[in-house]
Amino acid sequence: MTTHTNSKAELLSKPVEHFDITKIDARPIIEAMGKMSFSSRDLGRACDIFKAAVSDPDCSVILTLAGSTSAGGCMDVYRDLVRYNMVDAIVSTGASIVDMDFFEALGFKHYQAAGPVNDNVLREHYIDRIYDTYIDEEELQHCDHVIYEIANSLERRPYSSREFIWEMGRWLKTNAKKKDSLIETCYDHDVPIFVPAFSDCSAGFGLVKHQVENPGNYMSIDSVADFRELTDIKIDAGSTGLLMVGGGVPKNFVQDTVVCAEILGVEAEMHKYAVQVTVADVRDGACSSSTLQEAASWGKVQTALEQMVFAEASTVIPLLASDAYHSGVWKDRPRREFASLFETNT
Repeated sequence: MTTHTNSKAELLSKPVEHFDITKIDARPIIEAMGKMSFSSRDLGRACDIFKAAVSDPDCSVILTLAGSTSAGGCMDVYRDLVRYNMVDAIVSTGASIVDMDFFEALGFKHYQAAGPVNDNVLREHYIDRIYDTYIDEEELQHCDHVIYEIANSLERRPYSSREFIWEMGRWLKTNAKKKDSLIETCYDHDVPIFVPAFSDCSAGFGLVKHQVENPGNYMSIDSVADFRELTDIKIDAGSTGLLMVGGGVPKNFVQDTVVCAEILGVEAEMHKYAVQVTVADVRDGACSSSTLQEAASWGKVQTALEQMVFAEASTVIPLLASDAYHSGVWKDRPRREFASLFETNT
């Protein structure tokens, strides 16, 4: 335990500041790293692949998010990838979208930990910890309640997570305390967001309360509709590129669209471009640590233009995004507006 008084105000005194790719030009760093070896060269090649995907006029880019990089300072990076037309669809864990992005859109912040503190002390102050980042639990519960209110306002029927997140974006247009969140930016540009395990975050608490208080007459989240809709996007897009932060459900979900299309009788292209940034160890045999080369055996990802980068993502993704932004490869790229494929967004 630190020698500080550990008051709640003291513990929550230093907000995380999000990286701004427009203010820092990482191109010289990436160019130099590409001439090195080990993970530096991997990152240089990954940047080249991502820029190739963005500049390919026939390619649509899908971003997948797992882990807590949004809370750790990458939130504006992902927002700007959408704002500057380098991402056409997103598949994410619930935490990145709800507990982090929507949470900050409500006017709340994430905070840097000043040093080691007993987690029991944090619990006494209702402070949640993500590694060295703090969240005010009372504010997070307010986020849960807003999800509950949005659910109460909707027609009682099954929704894909994309539909519900679109409703969250519509709610933010008139209620956001912090403008230009990732959700609101995606809403503005018809970029769909999918969260296949939507209840595994603050949204789950709000949705459970909604269902308990409305027995037999509630809205629900249909994860099968998520899979179908994302497969529809894959079929419509044709050529696709993946930028994957972490692994888990989002990674496997987006890769499986190729197989799902085949089962539906449509011959969809394997994902042409693929970059994954992860710290997962391939020796444990788990899905999250399967390499992109392994995905080729399933007919999901081509191996000519793929790159694994074994690094903690908050040290890598800002550089990759900055390099792509300052290269200008996105400037003449047409927007796909995949959300317009679905009736609720027309």
